[in-house]
Amino acid sequence: MYAQRLATALRRAREDAGLSQEQVAYRAGLTRYTYQKYEKGESRPGSPANPTLRTLLSLSQVLGLPLEKLIPGQAPDLQSR
Repeated sequence: MYAQRLATALRRAREDAGLSQEQVAYRAGLTRYTYQKYEKGESRPGSPANPTLRTLLSLSQVLGLPLEKLIPGQAPDLQSR
């Protein structure tokens, strides 16, 4: 699942940067709860995370990674729905 791969990438990047969830959330302008949901890969129970481009850019800057390193490859085909 794409959201789970993004969640794993976020967690690994955060841990590699030596930051807590709270630190990343604060620096990215998010609540800790929202950031925790992104690391879990969900926005609500049963609904995959869907961060905005602005949020992804902010997270990539906070984590010191280019956006393309944070976002998993092989995006799902959203037109097939």
